[in-house]
Amino acid sequence: MVERQEQAAPDAVLTRIGQVVMLHHGGDREEARSRFLDLWAEIGEEGDPLHRCTLAHYLADTQDDPADELAWDLRALSAAEELADGRAGGDPASVRGFFPSLHLNLAADYVKLGRAEAARSHLRRARTAAGSLADDGYGAGVRSAISRLAVRLGEDG
Repeated sequence: MVERQEQAAPDAVLTRIGQVVMLHHGGDREEARSRFLDLWAEIGEEGDPLHRCTLAHYLADTQDDPADELAWDLRALSAAEELADGRAGGDPASVRGFFPSLHLNLAADYVKLGRAEAARSHLRRARTAAGSLADDGYGAGVRSAISRLAVRLGEDG
């Protein structure tokens, strides 16, 4: 019974990340960045890859410097790859839906840094990975963002 309750219990770290995301979306970017960094210090480079992926993904959005944003997005991708290739245990298929957004974010980072070829490479990977997205609002939003970035980069999709 205790085991079943533990399995049903919400993930406290993901809950805390979600609370900081709401703070960020509420407009307090600097406080959100500070709290995300505190969480990162708790989790560490060797922490649960799902936590690292989620946290780095959102931490990237709070950065002022595009190079810092890129570094956090690369951390998110690295953690997702750990999950996807089974190094971290769990179900690799459960993270398949992360990759379109992760590669899209990297493509956008590279655009900001004036690195068009790197941006195109990640845009292609985002487009390929988008096949794993559901036909729902989230999937449509990510596919639409991929299309918009393709237009910015002069690609016909």
